[in-house]
Parts: sequence; C-alpha cells; structure tokens
Amino acid sequence: MADERFDVVIVGGGSAGSALAARLSEDPETQVLLLEAGRADWPWDVFIHMPAALPFPIGNPRYDWQYESDPEPYMGGRRVYHARGKVLGGSSSINGMIFQRGNPMDYDRWAEAPGMEGWDYAHCLPYFKKMETCLAGADDWRGGDGPLMLERGPATNPLFRAFFDAVQEAGHPLTDDVNGYKQEGFAAFDRNVHRGRRWSASKAYLKPIRSRPNLTIRTRAFVRRVRFDGTRATGVTYEHRGRTRTVEAGETILAGGAIATPQLLQVSGVGPAEHLRSVGVEPVVDLPGVGRNLQDHLEVYIQYGSKRPVSMSPWLKWWRRPWVGFQWLFFRRGAGATNHFEAGGFIRSNDEVGWPNLMFHFLPLAIRYDGSSPAGGHGYQVHVGPMFSDVRGELKIVSSDASVKPSMVFNYLSTENDKREWVEAVRHARHILTQPAFEPYNAGELSPGPSVETDEEILDWVARDAETALHPSGTAKMGTDDMAVVDPATMRVHGTEGLRVVDASVMPIITNGNIYAPVMMIAERAADLIRGRTPLPPSDAPVYRHTPDANPGA
Repeated sequence: MADERFDVVIVGGGSAGSALAARLSEDPETQVLLLEAGRADWPWDVFIHMPAALPFPIGNPRYDWQYESDPEPYMGGRRVYHARGKVLGGSSSINGMIFQRGNPMDYDRWAEAPGMEGWDYAHCLPYFKKMETCLAGADDWRGGDGPLMLERGPATNPLFRAFFDAVQEAGHPLTDDVNGYKQEGFAAFDRNVHRGRRWSASKAYLKPIRSRPNLTIRTRAFVRRVRFDGTRATGVTYEHRGRTRTVEAGETILAGGAIATPQLLQVSGVGPAEHLRSVGVEPVVDLPGVGRNLQDHLEVYIQYGSKRPVSMSPWLKWWRRPWVGFQWLFFRRGAGATNHFEAGGFIRSNDEVGWPNLMFHFLPLAIRYDGSSPAGGHGYQVHVGPMFSDVRGELKIVSSDASVKPSMVFNYLSTENDKREWVEAVRHARHILTQPAFEPYNAGELSPGPSVETDEEILDWVARDAETALHPSGTAKMGTDDMAVVDPATMRVHGTEGLRVVDASVMPIITNGNIYAPVMMIAERAADLIRGRTPLPPSDAPVYRHTPDANPGA
C-alpha cells in the first residue's frame, strides 16, 4: 500500500520540473508532488545566487551530481566530466546563465519527422514568448510578461568593443538579437540574471507559488524506481529522510534530464529488454530507444593574453574577493553581479550549411569553468564549438540500483563531418581574434598556442583539451519511429500508460545553442498538452533564412 497519493508526481525539480510544477498546479483541484533528489536552493546560498560564483558549485558534490563519460574512444580514452545540478532548479541553479533559444530552423527540422508537425518554430515561438520577460523589449519574437527575467549583457568592457569590431573585420555581421528575427551574427547575449542575481527556473516558477495548498515540494527525495501495474505507471518509490516511501499517482512525469531520466526508465524496466535483463532488471516495456541518440555540445577555449590591463583578471585575486562579495551582498553590483558571458554569436563555418553551425561566447578573462587560469595576467577568450554534430552516443545502466551512475559514451570526434567542423571552428575563432581591432590588446595566443597549426594538430588538441558545454540531450526522443520513446502529442512514453517524460531527453535533435531555453519551452508546451488544453496558436512572425545567392562571398 502506498504511503500517500497525488494526482501528479513530478520526478526532478530542475528546469523542466519547476515549470511543470507551477503550470500543472494552476488547477487547484490537481494535487501535485514535486520530488527533487538534491538540496534546496536557500536564498542565502551565495554560490547559487551570485552570478560570478558559478565555478564554485560545478564540481562540488553538494551541488553537482559529478557524472563522467566512459573513456571516449576518439579522444584518447579520456573521460569527460559532466556537471548536472543537484539542487532545486537543477542545472539552471549552477549553469552559465546564458539564454539561447537555438535557430528557428532547428524546430522546423524537428517537425520534418512523422508525428512532430506540432513542434515547428511557428508552434514553439508562442511558448518561448509565454515564459519570458525580455527586459530589452517585447516584440513579435520576444515575450514581456513571463516568469523568466532576461537581462541583456551590458558588454561595456573595452574587450567587448574590440570583439564586436573584430567580428565585422573578419566578415561576420552583427545582429540585434540572437533570440529574435536573426540568430546569425554577433550581439550582446540574454542572460538569466536580474538585478545582480541568478534567475533560475526555481526562482522564476517555484518561489512565487510555494504556498499553493495543492503543491508539495520535497528536496533530498531520491527516486529509486517507477512502480508499474502491468504497463501502467502507478507512482514511484523514493527515499526521504532515511525512509523508503511509496507514492501513488494518476500521472508520473519524469523530468530528471537527459542522464537521470533514461537511467530511471531503464532501472524501472522501460528500455532495451536484452540489456535490462543482463543487469538484472525485468523488462516492463521493450523500448530500444531509451538511452540511445545521446547528444551534446563540445567546446574549447581559444585564449589570448592582453597587453593592456583591461580584462576582469584582477577580480580573481583572493584579496579582492571580500570587496566583490560586499558589493554584491549589499548593492547587487560589481564583478559578482554578472556571469561575464555577456556577448557572442553564431556563424556558418562553410557554405554547405543552411544556418549557423558554430557558437561563440566571448569572455574578458582567460579562465576555465573550474576557475583555473593559464596565466596570472590579463587575458580574454572565446568558447567555440560545432552545434550540428552528427555524432551520436548511448547511455546504459550498469546496475539495477538507481544510485549507481550509468555508462555514457558520447563518441565525440567520431565522424568526418565533426572533425571538419572542429577545424573550421578553431580557424574561425583565431581569424576573429587576430583582426586589427585586437591589435592594441593582443599579447599572443595562450591556448592552444602557436605550436597547434595543422588540421591534425588542431584535432589532437581538441581531443586532449575540449570540455562538454553541458548540453546532454536526446536520450528519450519524441517521435513515432522505432527508436522514439515519447509521443510528441501527449509526452507519454510509448507502450505505457500514466507515464510521461518532459526534459532535454525528448529532443530528437539538439538545438543550435545552449539548451536551457529550449527545455523550458518544451516544459511550457508540454504542460498544455498534459492538461488537455488547446495549444497556443502558431506565430506568423517572419525569421531570417540564409539565401546563398543573396550573400555572395559569405
């Protein structure tokens, strides 16, 4: 017998789970339980809420699940570290706070698959607008009254001005808004930062509605498995405060992300039957696509020293940190009030691609995500990587115990197209950073350095040095083909009743940019589908489409 009963149980209080909990509990007759395995995002936790403190939670077991890939066969057998948020708000509470929707053609490509017609850009745009308040201004493409507050990066440091001049000298355009009419080009970025604080999914969606009597939120609640009666999901078993508890639910929604969700499906008996049996799990539904189609973005740092003392490097000094903390705590300003990823852009690496396939983030620092720096002086860098990789990996459980981390192989650098685009990415980045606009600052390349020049040397360096951009996705994809896991019209897991998935794992193809914004859009649209509400009408706003004949020499 179950310990308790709810109409809906949502497994995962991260990005998608926060939005789902808020939207589904709008109906006061629907009793909603949100289970988050990580800690609460307490308002006094400076590591979460100070934007510049983002290197601290990443790699910290109190905030981060600390996943690693298996030895990657095309990267010298090294394991790639994957941070995932272990806190209410999920990865939106520890990520880089960059808000990018992807390109409109990403969603039109989704819609080309059978059954996916309702996921084209025209149908997705109204949900992007619904979820955001774009402080730079609402228009046909941007929302003005949603829960997610988006501030445009000020990008006032002289190095940002040099960067914008340099990209134009290199032959690339500027754009007004990479999330608006035209993604292609360079601009100041939208960020999940408001008044000097991180604006996570939890802060946006959960904090305003925590007092709803029909919403129960439990943190440090680790779900062991989904319970089934035949092929109908009836709830979950979870651990909370030292007790094993069961909850019965009319609907069970998995929102743990592209790693935790397929793992939980598999340990619960939903996945490739032969593999499940091999690790001691009795199959409930044979779904070979669970854990397949694993995708991610990989990135490298192209770093330069600066001849002028204009970078943010001095603010990294330990003796300046008390002043940074003081300014942020009492005034919400200063070096602690920004994520520093204030600008960047998207380009096409060659004339064969129809829309941008390379992403750039510019930073007026030479620093890695873990806070390490190759030089103690001033510097700057771009993060760059391909967005349309044709690489696919796989996630598989290695135990019937949900607390044992799964096997993951992403197969980075495994295709000829991926290798080609990596060489193009590094060469485009260097071309931009060596334009005349940077001449007053350019003190030489720090990473990868002048010894890395040929295609082979570039690929060897990428294999040694690249990091994940922290965008795992695709492991329970929407669709109607044999490898699809989720029904695009209802978000139900094929072959089951009472079980749905709403998170990055349902993406059939990874989007062109950071994936937080697409995940939130998916959650907003899924909430209407789950509630049986008529979806928002499609938008007729035009979007930029590259026409080679109209862009000679592009």
